[in-house]
Amino acid sequence: MKSIVLNSFKRLKHYPAREEAVRVPGFQERCDNQNQANREQWLKSVLAAFPTGHRILDAGAGELQYKHFCAHLNYVSQDFAQYDGQGDRLGLQVGKWDANQVDIVSDITSIPEPDNAYDAVMCVEVLEHLPYPVEALRELTRVLKPGGKLILTAPFCSLTHFSPYFYQSGYSRYFYEYWLGQFGYNILDMQFNGNYFEWSAQELRRLPQVSQQYAHVRPSALERICMRITLGFLARASKSNSGSEQLLCFGLHILAEKR
Repeated sequence: MKSIVLNSFKRLKHYPAREEAVRVPGFQERCDNQNQANREQWLKSVLAAFPTGHRILDAGAGELQYKHFCAHLNYVSQDFAQYDGQGDRLGLQVGKWDANQVDIVSDITSIPEPDNAYDAVMCVEVLEHLPYPVEALRELTRVLKPGGKLILTAPFCSLTHFSPYFYQSGYSRYFYEYWLGQFGYNILDMQFNGNYFEWSAQELRRLPQVSQQYAHVRPSALERICMRITLGFLARASKSNSGSEQLLCFGLHILAEKR
């Protein structure tokens, strides 16, 4: 253990002016972007199973990030098209954002489409950006045919992003189970993305940047070594995980059928 700490100290003595995330080889590669990678893999699988030609609404589509998964479908996008990438310049922003390709520009709680217009509706990482998420679910239900499929993903717990259009930090399984039940759905699939240990590792790796940005302090070489050791522990705990996603995770993926 002593030699490992000394070697780590030698590597971390001279760190760059701009703080970088603390990294642990292997676990780092597996966890970085894992939230998005897991979500995209699930979406690709679910959308591929839909019959060719089915009409699907991508609600809150933004830059149409998932349109390429719908090449076999009759794809229609909707968004309020007001976010510009800068927002109020607080929290996490993407810098640039182009929603000019959206088919329907409207509020998600008032979509100018008739009842039962779509075979499927997807709403991916949108609910946290809505002041009235339940009203949005009501509207998505209205435009979905009976027997149609609703695809939802949203964070379980998230940092402020895309503000000022950020109203909830996340949703638990109980939100979906209660409200989808109220709106007459059967939940066909519920997937937890990540677990407590992976979420904790994500935020620990982010700590150097956050501390520098918001507290103007940087971890010492020894503190960075401690972070690396803690990340190693989190990696080991994640391998033995048994249910911690019920406590905390990146988010949930929901596939439901309207009765």
